[in-house]
Amino acid sequence: MQNPLALVAERWTPTQQTVQRATLSALLMSIVIVVTGGAVRLTGSGLGCDTWPKCSDDSLLATSEMGVHGAIEFGNRLLTYVLCAAVGWAIVAARATKPWRRELTRLGWLQFWVVMGNAVLGGAAVLTELNPYTVAAHFLLATGLITVTYLTWHRAREGDGGPDMLVGVVVRRLTRALVALSVVLLAAGTVVTGTGPHAGDSSDVPRMGWISWDNAARVHSAAAWGVIALTVAIWVALKLLDGPPGPLSRTRDLFLVLMSQAVVGYAQYLTDVPEYLVMIHLLGSTLVWIAVLRVLVSLRHRPQTGPAVPPPAVGAEARPVGSPAR
Repeated sequence: MQNPLALVAERWTPTQQTVQRATLSALLMSIVIVVTGGAVRLTGSGLGCDTWPKCSDDSLLATSEMGVHGAIEFGNRLLTYVLCAAVGWAIVAARATKPWRRELTRLGWLQFWVVMGNAVLGGAAVLTELNPYTVAAHFLLATGLITVTYLTWHRAREGDGGPDMLVGVVVRRLTRALVALSVVLLAAGTVVTGTGPHAGDSSDVPRMGWISWDNAARVHSAAAWGVIALTVAIWVALKLLDGPPGPLSRTRDLFLVLMSQAVVGYAQYLTDVPEYLVMIHLLGSTLVWIAVLRVLVSLRHRPQTGPAVPPPAVGAEARPVGSPAR
């Protein structure tokens, strides 16, 4: 017997634009779910539903007695279903593509399993009464979902040839270091959250006690400046080595996003961390990570069909950036 996806694939062939829209919807919803999750925490609604998977011991849904906090928390839970629908659309569209792109389908299913895992982690955060380590893991896995949805959307816009590297070893190593330090930056941000004043509920929620909020913020800031320095180093290397326009423009975009995020970060530090700035900073963190991923994937080229076709030459000759001239 054929599975339902195979039956759909026999009867429907989506256009390239449809596949791209499906994967983009999953990416946008993965960002929305992170930002609305931040809204739950910043409004003190993290325990608006005090259990999981039901909202309370007596009700699956939020009730009027739970007030606005219950409505906010339950509303965020409902958005998970919208996210699942977007991920499901991406899986179906990828499976129905002709010819079948197995890697795209696998990425779609990986989205599904990350969503399921994060739903369980979100439930664990509620059941442990917003334990800061569980909340941090919940955010980091949500960032992992953004990673997978972005890569799926990007692959939907690429071909299956290659990949042909557009840059040489110097830029590739700098970019790998950039990605690694960006992960450290995100993890340090969760420590700032876990030691900071916005615990997610009006009750006495435990904080990470092994480091002070001020010191956590300083470590986070140092990691941010390290990411900025690596971004500048990549841009300079691309400029000196006649880098192709794609990586150059995306590195520039990353620098602008980082500087905007730095302004917001210092503003919230100097103004006692107001909720609206924390929300902007949270959205900025997702944009920074996506900008890092954009730099990473811009280093390669996959032709749409047929054998690998080298990218257009930049300057007098086409050679990987960072490779010695012949």
